Amino acid sequence: MSSASATNGWRLRLLRIVTLVLVIGLSVFLFSIRDRATELAAYGYPGIFLISVLTNATLILPMPGVALTFAAGAIFHPLAVGIAAGLGSTLGELTGYLAGFSGQGVLERAPLYERLLGWTDRYGQWAILVLAIVPNPVFDLAGAAAGALRMPLRQFLVWAAIGKTIKMLIFAYAGAASAVWVLDVLGR
Repeated sequence: MSSASATNGWRLRLLRIVTLVLVIGLSVFLFSIRDRATELAAYGYPGIFLISVLTNATLILPMPGVALTFAAGAIFHPLAVGIAAGLGSTLGELTGYLAGFSGQGVLERAPLYERLLGWTDRYGQWAILVLAIVPNPVFDLAGAAAGALRMPLRQFLVWAAIGKTIKMLIFAYAGAASAVWVLDVLGR
């Protein structure tokens, strides 16, 4: 083994460790401030975007991003809410992608991760699109699979953005429809 390849291997390992520590630290921090995330809604669409970034930047730890999008759809224009939330949630999913790139050894033993890894390897962007549309708590693992498989970042972001935006539009319009329904029931 040459000295250059040993140095490159060491640097890659260090980069993976640093990235994994940063992703875990960010997830813990965001989970600890989850109660304050709703305060950002006061800032309108930029606040909705930031809430979506924050609620999707955590790994595995649940955050109420879809519920906030539903509620915001009842208050603001649902099309703009869906787009802001969809793009924000896509940006937040970078943590899963980076975790896959940096810490693939940590997740390799989980059967669900292995299944998602196989789907992502086999179907590529279509797996990312479908998993981004379907409300599920495992998209972090799909992002990790994309990172571990070295799916080009641009490709991951484009297909995740399309899927996440479709999902958030559905929830925003459902929130708007529910507000109309409640007002009709109350006779207002």
